[in-house]
Amino acid sequence: MKSVVTMDGTSHVRRLTRRLGFGRNPLCRRVDRFESATLVVAALIAVLVIPAAVAVGAAAREASLDAAAQRRAQLTETTARMLADAESFSGAVPGQGLASARVGWTGTDGVPHEGWALVTLGTKSGNEVTIWLDRSGAIVRPPSQPDESDAVGGVAGMMAALILWTVLNGLTRLALRGFDRHRFRDLDREWEEVAPRWRHHES
Repeated sequence: MKSVVTMDGTSHVRRLTRRLGFGRNPLCRRVDRFESATLVVAALIAVLVIPAAVAVGAAAREASLDAAAQRRAQLTETTARMLADAESFSGAVPGQGLASARVGWTGTDGVPHEGWALVTLGTKSGNEVTIWLDRSGAIVRPPSQPDESDAVGGVAGMMAALILWTVLNGLTRLALRGFDRHRFRDLDREWEEVAPRWRHHES
């Protein structure tokens, strides 16, 4: 039973090899073998693009996390209190999206401060929110969160894969067109050699 499976597998490999132009088919030209080899290499590179894109995405994510950590180290996180309801927009879902609102907080020097900060839509007056201050004490945008870095890595990985696949597809098409031109030149040359013989037999 095992020998049958082995023979079937061997036959399948042989058929695939002949189909790709690597067999001993006398009708298969050298340019056909080069074309088949190009397609096989292109397919292997297309598969290798996936781990390469994953690596690019992971590097972009780590870079985003490092940048956020460095920015977080330069800022001061503090608690402020809403002085008015956050702006709302028609059709907006409370808890999703950001709006600019007036907030107040007490600095490390004990002096009360007020300013405008981005808060979650639907936040009511009197609620406590987290704000970030720079070294001058001004409110700034908060550092990016880990999920934002995850999104950066995902987009970077997908873009890398699309760019690499597009370049690979373009190069493969150019190579195939070159093979076609070479094949047509061979056919024209062979026909020039054979045509006189056909005319001789017809006459």
